Amino acid sequence: MMEWALVILFGAAVLLFILSFIKKDSMKVDSQLEMLASNFGDEMNVLHEKIRNIEIDAEITVQESGILAMSSEKRNLLREVLDLHKRGYSFESIALKTKQPENEIERLLTPYIVTKNERRNVANDI
Repeated sequence: MMEWALVILFGAAVLLFILSFIKKDSMKVDSQLEMLASNFGDEMNVLHEKIRNIEIDAEITVQESGILAMSSEKRNLLREVLDLHKRGYSFESIALKTKQPENEIERLLTPYIVTKNERRNVANDI
């Protein structure tokens, strides 16, 4: 009886030893999938940021058409200010974040706010 118990325990040990190697291979696949998902998420975040910048640039271009081309620094500032405004930041918090005077932030955003309100009023009046 004792011999059978030893044989069963030895067989179980060998079986568990083999399963441990199989488990390592599946863990490698899991880690590769996690890394792939992480890379995919990072790429998606970069693409969302680029799309948001393109949308804001398009809005700036529509608003600034007919006016001389603005410098890239001013365009980047306007892009950042519009992005923060669209995300619901107040003029004061945008001014603090961009280190610009609050009246400059209001001046930059005024054409975009008026245009949006006019569109809403026209749509609601019809």
